[in-house]
Parts: sequence; structure tokens; C-alpha cells
Amino acid sequence: MLMRIAASLAAGLAWLGRYGTQGFALSIFLGLALPQFSAAARPLLPVTIFCFTTIVFMRADVAIIAGLLRSPGKLTLTCLWMVAAPVVVIGGAFLVVGRDAIDPGLLLGLAILAAAPPIMSSPAVALIYGFEPSLIIAGVIITTVASPIVAPMLVELLAGAAVPLDRWALTLRLVFFVGGGMAAAAILRWALGMVRIKAMKANLDGFGVLMYFIFAIAAMDGVTSAAIAAPARVSGFLACAFAVSIIGLVVSYLALRFLRRSERFMVGYGAGQRNMGMIVAALGAGVPPSTFLFFALAQFPIYLMPWLLSGFAGRIRREEAAADGA
Repeated sequence: MLMRIAASLAAGLAWLGRYGTQGFALSIFLGLALPQFSAAARPLLPVTIFCFTTIVFMRADVAIIAGLLRSPGKLTLTCLWMVAAPVVVIGGAFLVVGRDAIDPGLLLGLAILAAAPPIMSSPAVALIYGFEPSLIIAGVIITTVASPIVAPMLVELLAGAAVPLDRWALTLRLVFFVGGGMAAAAILRWALGMVRIKAMKANLDGFGVLMYFIFAIAAMDGVTSAAIAAPARVSGFLACAFAVSIIGLVVSYLALRFLRRSERFMVGYGAGQRNMGMIVAALGAGVPPSTFLFFALAQFPIYLMPWLLSGFAGRIRREEAAADGA
């Protein structure tokens, strides 16, 4: 009986994994459609972030990452770009507009967006698109490992004195998320072995989609009511989130000529899509309501971009395949 249940669950996860981009897009709208569950699901945000972190570290191919580290130039520049690009874009916008002209909650939200590491689903998106994921996996892992030290400093730098922040408390909480995820991943790698983990690709992809569904429900807490009460504010926050995502992708794709087109695309994806949830979960109850609203709305590009960009990504994949075969 238990074996049949386990087999059914595995088949269901594999089915979800085969429809990854559509699953991401659907999750965000289901989260909006189920506002009655959002407040109850919000405490699960740290759980989903921990699961994302664990899966990425568990699936990381250490040999490939070690190979990249033996010739570290490309990887170093990639990591520096993914950290610096959103800081420059958002910091430049702060200089132009002025911090005082920005809602303090939005100011903190944008600072978190810039300071956060790339979204943990970037490697999964690369795999869904059929791209070779080594560089983006290594970049996400290295910047995520560095985030407990780097991210709190960047948030404080960008937000300034307008938003009080306990940087050391945030650092310790991020150490728990990242270090705990690494420890859990190491245990799972030891217990399952890499051969079995690779064979579970579709199941793990499906589990990621499931976690994103739960995350979406939790993140959408208060969004529907805010959209009804202040539609202009919600539209402005949403426009800011999409602008950072699109600018990060376009600038990276145009600037990083030393990378293959698929690598430029994915590094740009990581530069524009940030793991705000890790910092928001670490801040806990200290997140202002308007900052949480921006965090929720910033999930829309994260959930929709894999689907919206699938056609362009498919063209890059076909052109690279044709060039490699020539």
C-alpha cells in the first residue's frame, strides 16, 4: 500500500516536472486565487526557502564546479556581475530619484531585491530550457554561499539610515538558511548517491514546482486586498519589479560577450531574478507591510518569465545546436 502511494507521488511529481514553465506561471495565479489560505501559509515561507536551497546544493555537480574553479576567470566575472549588476541598476535609480522620494517600504524592498543572491530556481530553469547549466549552477551556489556576509552589507548600503536594519541578526539568520541547506544536501547526497539523484531529475523538478506553488500562496498574503484598495500603488510596485528583471537580462545579454549566448541569457536571468525570499524569511516579522507587498509582487516576473521567455530560449538552443553541429 505504502509502495503504491509512494509510486503515485513520484509519478505526480515527475508529471509536474515535465511542465515546469507552465507550472511556475500557473502557481502565481493559483496563489492569487486562494487568498484565504495565504495568511495560514505565510509561516511556511522559510520552509520552502530551505527546501529550494537544499535541492540546489544536492543537485550540484561538484566535478563540474571544480573544473570551472580550475580556470576561474569566467566564473569569477560571472559571480561578480550577478552580485554587482542589480546593485548598480537599483543604486543608480536611487541616486537619480533620491531616497527621500521613495516609500520607505519600497526602498527596503528594492534594496533587498538588489542585495539578494540570484533566484535558486535559475539552474532548474536552465535545465527546463535545455541549456548546459554548469555556469549558472556554480554562480548561484557561490553567490548564495557568500550571501550571509555580502547581502546584509548591501541592504544596509542601499537602504541607508532611512530603514533601520539589524545587519548582524540578518547575517546569522542567513547563515542558518544557507548552512542548514548545505548540511541537509550533504546528508541526502550521501544517502542517495549522485547516480540516483540524477535519475530523479523529473521528480525533483516537480518537487520544485510544488514548493513554488506553496511559496506563491504564502507570498500572495494581502496582495488581492492591496490591489483593490490601492491599484496605482500595486501597479507601480509591479512595474519596478519587472523593470529590474528585464534590465538585468537585457544588459547582461548585451554586455557579457565572453560567454556563450545561452550562458549570457541565464546569467542575465540570474541578475534580474533575485532570491528575495531568503532575506525576507530571515527578517521574519520585522518586514514592513509595504516591503512584503513589493516582495510578493516581485514574484510575478520570477514565476512568469520562464514561460514568457521560453520561445526566445528555444531559439537560442536551436541556434547553438546548429553552430555546434556545423
